Amino acid sequence: MMTILLQRNWPRPLSLPLLAHARFAIRWRCILPLMAFWLSVSTGAYALDWVPTDEEIQKYRQSWNPFSHGPILHTAVDLQPEGQYLLRPFIFSQIGEHSFGNQFVSFADRKSGPVHLYSVQEPSLEFAYGLTDHIQLGATTSVQSFWSRENGKSDTDTGLGDSSIAIKYRPVIQDPDSATPSLTFFQHIVLPTGKWAGTSKPPGGFAPIGRFPTTRFGEVAFTEGVMVRKNLQPFRLQAGVFYTYSAPGSSGGSTTYTGDLVNTRVSFEHILDDKTGFGYGLELVTLHGSTWRADGHAINAGQRSGFHVVGVEPTIQWRFWDTNFVGAFGVLVTVAGQNAIEAVYPNLSIFYYWNQKGRVLMR
Repeated sequence: MMTILLQRNWPRPLSLPLLAHARFAIRWRCILPLMAFWLSVSTGAYALDWVPTDEEIQKYRQSWNPFSHGPILHTAVDLQPEGQYLLRPFIFSQIGEHSFGNQFVSFADRKSGPVHLYSVQEPSLEFAYGLTDHIQLGATTSVQSFWSRENGKSDTDTGLGDSSIAIKYRPVIQDPDSATPSLTFFQHIVLPTGKWAGTSKPPGGFAPIGRFPTTRFGEVAFTEGVMVRKNLQPFRLQAGVFYTYSAPGSSGGSTTYTGDLVNTRVSFEHILDDKTGFGYGLELVTLHGSTWRADGHAINAGQRSGFHVVGVEPTIQWRFWDTNFVGAFGVLVTVAGQNAIEAVYPNLSIFYYWNQKGRVLMR
């Protein structure tokens, strides 16, 4: 069981109610110092420490949890143990030639849309490090290419994509002998490094349902989420919900406000071979563009009437021989939507783990 220890180590995560306050306008120049403060007090002495005990961690590590990739489109609920590193090249592509209209319909009712978009992140590079057994720090950047045709006009570009930093905090670790799942909070900031480097903005802002977290290209964005995971040999289940707020932008001398995003993800894994980590999975992803903003401003840019997209991805995963490399391949298919592009998203992901303290642990 989880215990609450008053050891004044870790501050509690930011909460969605704080973001949702009607008059709370978030500015990135304020958020970054806040994250720096959070990290600075992590070794200090100020707040409530809500963490699993060492006994609970060891019990989980000794339970069934094969060394494998896990979901491709869902960030891991489990964390890197203290002192363990992770590097992830992720190639994510998009092929979109159809669109959904202003009614929510299945892919069978899609139309040949005004926008044809072909894009690839080549690759997206993710780095993560376990600060402790309860806190993980991560950073991601990418190079992206796209070719598009919109209303008969073609456009193409290759350049630096957006970059991000993220913090995961796991206050609850699953108990193998009960129904208690792991619970992790996720906080993420996207910086528009692609825009700063002069990379062109793809049609629609390139907010595909598969990329995580889903954000519009060229926007400063803040994502908060909560995730759960449970191992039930030989299956693993994982789910999460994420809320993304984009800071006000500018265009033509005017301030722009785009709608907030709500993203949900559910994944199912069946491990067929514990030693090789070979197995298959099915992932369900939804993305919803809202008609509101957390700061209360009226939307004057982007898809003002909102949008909805649902996608399903079958995956396979495996371990490269007896090494610290694991990989996964999947194809995300859009199955329904409204006011959005209908596309197919082939993708390939590889994780490499290393630990200077000894053997790699599966979180």
